[in-house]
Order: sequence, then structure tokens, then C-alpha cells
Amino acid sequence: MKRKVLAMVLAVTMVIGMAGCGAVAIDGESAGGSSEDSASEEGGSVQGSGAIGLAISTLNNPFFVSLSEGADAAAEEAGVQLITVDAGDDAAKQTSDVEDLVSKNVSVLIVNPVDSDAIAPAVKDAVEKGVKVISVDRVVNGVDIDCQIASDNVEGARMATEYLTELVGEGAKVAEIEGVPGASATIDRGEGFHLVADEKLDVVTSQTANFNRAEGMTVMENVLQSSSDLKGVFAHNDEMALGALEAVTSSGKDIQVVGFDATDDAVAAVKAGKMAATVAQQPEKMGETAIDAAVRIINGETVEESIPVEVTLITKDTAE
Repeated sequence: MKRKVLAMVLAVTMVIGMAGCGAVAIDGESAGGSSEDSASEEGGSVQGSGAIGLAISTLNNPFFVSLSEGADAAAEEAGVQLITVDAGDDAAKQTSDVEDLVSKNVSVLIVNPVDSDAIAPAVKDAVEKGVKVISVDRVVNGVDIDCQIASDNVEGARMATEYLTELVGEGAKVAEIEGVPGASATIDRGEGFHLVADEKLDVVTSQTANFNRAEGMTVMENVLQSSSDLKGVFAHNDEMALGALEAVTSSGKDIQVVGFDATDDAVAAVKAGKMAATVAQQPEKMGETAIDAAVRIINGETVEESIPVEVTLITKDTAE
């Protein structure tokens, strides 16, 4: 009889203990009834803690700060945990960042690659471990992921170069300042630029400034020394365009500068008539869209493989 009573006590104790283990909280909410469980009920295969990881290329760029802020706001509104890591434009560090997020058992990884090729092995490993992956602004080359969210960089650059051609005239000498080598935005914006420039303009040089303002100024200073009759510049982002603008202003030359991203500083420069144009993306909208897609995936819903975010050309006439 004593043995039967003891067995019953042990059984009750084990049940209580197991119930306690299921009450681990994420951001103050019980994980016992997590979205992971509901996804399984709906036929999904989402694993992990229910948290979302955001591996961003750099927070030393206003565009990606806006993207991150959009993601933060959307995650807070949705009541999900968001873990953001900043690679500082270092591809090797971003690989480590992604590995760290996977080790933290995130359910969805949102990655904004520094280098679309370099990040591929780490993303592939994450996918093989059951992590759902969304790319934002830039693609991950050679890996099948769940969703890609990006502006139409080719079309944006094409529009910008068409406008630059209107300003400087066909056959004019222009320079291209490129972004980080290997980044999909660099590849796509370069493609859009050359679709027009190779037919209508004289491209005297294409040099990288790694999406960095200081480097953009240095590159432009060097270009001005070797190309005295330059008429225009297309930079793959506004930070480089603004750096180039500083060099142009110091030189006293009349050179049209066109950028890409429509950051606050760039739009102000366009309004002031200092910069010719920029292409407006919606980085905050990208961040919001990425979180929305991640939450839908966690909830076992189907998301589109590609979600485009509209771009527009911003000139002095349209800046308001």
C-alpha cells in the first residue's frame, strides 16, 4: 500500500514539474502556447524559440538605420522578440553574427547581406537546421530561402541614369561610384546604370567606395584629378553621392551628382539644388514588411517568395 501511495506522489510531482518547464517566457509571454505550436497545428514546420533574428549589414548608414527602426517598431507592435546584430560592413563578422543567431534558436532569420556570396554558406547552414530565412534589400546568392524583400534596384538605377542623361546630354563623360563589391545592390544598380550609360554616355571610370561617404569623397577627388571635363556622377547610394558632392563643391566645377536611397541628407541636398536627384526606396517599409512576413511564417502561413517595395525618382521638382 505504501509503495502505491509513493508511486502516485512521484507521478503527480513529475506532471507538475513538466507543466513548469512549459512556462518559459519570451518577452513576457508564455512560450507554452507559442506560435511554433500553432504553426505545427496548421501544418507548418517552424522550429525554434519564436524569436526573430535580424542580421544587418551596417548601422553606420542612415538607410539601414531606418530599415532597422522599421523592423523594431513592427516587432514591438506584433509582440515578438527581435534580436538585431550589426556586421559593420564586415562580411566575416556577418557570418559569425548569423551563426550566433542560429545558436540562439531563432525561428526566423532576416538577413541584409554585406556580401551576397560570402553570407551564403552560413545561411545555407541555417536553412539546413530548420531556420526560416528572409533576405531584405539584398539577395543571398545560391541558397533557396523563404522570402526576398527588395526594391527594384535595376529599375531605380535605370531611371536615375536616364535623368542624368537628360541633364548632361548624350555622349557626356560621367563616372560611376560603386557600392560594396559582391553586394546584390551593387550588382543590380550597376546593371541599371549600364543599361542606359553604355548606350548614351561616356563612362570614364567605375570605382568602388563601399557605400561609404568618406570613401566617396576620396574616390571623387581622385576622379576629378584625372577627368577634368567630367559632367556627371552616378553613385550607388546617397552616402557616396554626398561624399562625391563634397569633392565636387570643393573643386568649384559644375557636375551633376545623382544618388540612390533618398536619405534625409540627400533629399535636403536635392531640395537645395546641390544634388541633382536620388532614388527613393522605403527602408522603414522594408523592415516592417520583413517582420510581417516573419510573423506570418511563424504562424504557419504562406508568404510570397518575392515581395517588391516600390521606388521613385526624387528631383528638385518632386522632392516635396
